[in-house]
Amino acid sequence: MDRAPNRYDAGRAFYAPGVPAEIDVDERDVGALLDDAARRYPDRVALDFLGASTTYAALEQEVARAAGLLQDAGVRAGDRVALVLPNCPQHVVAFYAVLRLGAVVAEHNPLAPAEEVQAQLARHGARVVVAWEKALPLVCPDGDLGGRTVYAVDLTAALPRSSRLLLRLPLPAARRQRDAMRGPVPAGVRSWDRGVRAARPVDGPRPAPGDLAVLLHTGGTTGTPKAVALTHRNLMANATQGQAWVSGLEEGKETFYAVLPFFHAFGLTLCLTFAVRMGATQVVLPRFDVDMTLAAMRRRPATFLPGVPPIFDKLARAAEERGADLRTIRYSISGAMALDPEVAARWERVTGGLIVEGYGMTESSPVALGSPLSPDRRPGTLGIPFPSTQIRVVDPENPDVDVEPGSPGELLIRGPQVFSGYYGEPEESAAVLLPGGWLRTGDIVTVDEDGFVTLADRIKELIISGGFNIYPSQVEDAVRLMPGVADVAVVGVPGGAGGDRVVAALVLEAGAQVDLAAVRHWCEGRLSRYAVPRQVAVLAELPRSQLGKVLRRTVREQLMERGSRKS
Repeated sequence: MDRAPNRYDAGRAFYAPGVPAEIDVDERDVGALLDDAARRYPDRVALDFLGASTTYAALEQEVARAAGLLQDAGVRAGDRVALVLPNCPQHVVAFYAVLRLGAVVAEHNPLAPAEEVQAQLARHGARVVVAWEKALPLVCPDGDLGGRTVYAVDLTAALPRSSRLLLRLPLPAARRQRDAMRGPVPAGVRSWDRGVRAARPVDGPRPAPGDLAVLLHTGGTTGTPKAVALTHRNLMANATQGQAWVSGLEEGKETFYAVLPFFHAFGLTLCLTFAVRMGATQVVLPRFDVDMTLAAMRRRPATFLPGVPPIFDKLARAAEERGADLRTIRYSISGAMALDPEVAARWERVTGGLIVEGYGMTESSPVALGSPLSPDRRPGTLGIPFPSTQIRVVDPENPDVDVEPGSPGELLIRGPQVFSGYYGEPEESAAVLLPGGWLRTGDIVTVDEDGFVTLADRIKELIISGGFNIYPSQVEDAVRLMPGVADVAVVGVPGGAGGDRVVAALVLEAGAQVDLAAVRHWCEGRLSRYAVPRQVAVLAELPRSQLGKVLRRTVREQLMERGSRKS
């Protein structure tokens, strides 16, 4: 890789003390992170799940048994194993067990629509699936296992013994909690929890740095469903870069909060790999909930919290209202969407710590830029390139040509964290991976004279709500099939600290009446909950280009100008 200095390197002068310009990439497999932590900190709590704790030594032993269970199920090096799980100890165990065998983890959202999960399973062809009991209808609809070996995870099995006993009580509250955590298990589905306890420990072949480690599902820069292929080297590089960036963290002494979903690139890297590299204790929450988080803070206070702006906003407001103590949190990294400066200021006021934005995409494992964790941080910007990361700003129509300094252009990224391509999609990969290892982000940015990058626009018309990526074409495909809808364009409009609000602009058939409630009801089961429109507007027609393409940007401008007509 050409590392010659260029005009985009000015930001390195603002690195926090101790942050290097370059890192030495750990040329081992991801499983080495857990091996190291178990050897160096065997008695340290690795996971805290609603009060149940697991040490690093115990976690490593459970991973070895889980690897034995998967090996007995026929998993070999290079095989894909699908995980359809919320955040829980079993997710961590399964993740490292799959990698221990040299196999590939395929992550899935356990709350996604069944059709989406089924399409993803078909795309990568996993023959073994580990799924939460309540996600089994997504994996084996109507009890059809599809020829796969399916393991069911019981979330209550990871709870403290006292909590499990309480769930057995014949009380309405216990029944509601039990129903929220457990679900029916079809015939032929095996128990993951019982299987791991009974399995023999194994240690499989160690993968090479360039071997495939993880598949993460995304719409990429086009919105077309695909799987991002991340290698062991990609993940190890980004974990090392993260450790360098947050240089104030001490190995073996920190407590991370795992509130970001592990199936998302941000949660996977910051929690499943970076936290283990640090020998940190992880407080694992099955979902983000203010009350649950504050209760955990009283039990095991956080020192480092990665999250998305709505998390920081809700926690800071709750802390102010209830007098909750968050002052143990020294560092926080916000990602997936823009961080409102007011939210950042409130967070720093209630914690006394620092919060900065990180920028990246699934294709970059995911973090590529960040604001320095120092007084030089600049809220509202994407920050400056991570160590061993280079950027360029180019003409979107001709990415070989850099734009003039200070002018807007498409951001390109190059570094050891940049992915190897989309799984089984060579043409899609070639469209975003340029010669020389440059990744096209699809984001229009400007770079100031100090080297700080600011987002100006998005080529890909991506909607970001609550930290989740929403692709307009996927929402449109679902809404367009609704009776009474002749045409539809989906756009995002500003929605405050939570990010964009999904708005469906509808053209109705003659005499049809369609309101927001009807659209939301229709989309249930067809779209992930975060992608369901929050507002509708009825238009006489949709603006189109000369080639007939809907001009979403014009739709958005029209809605912003006149205010969306709510139904």
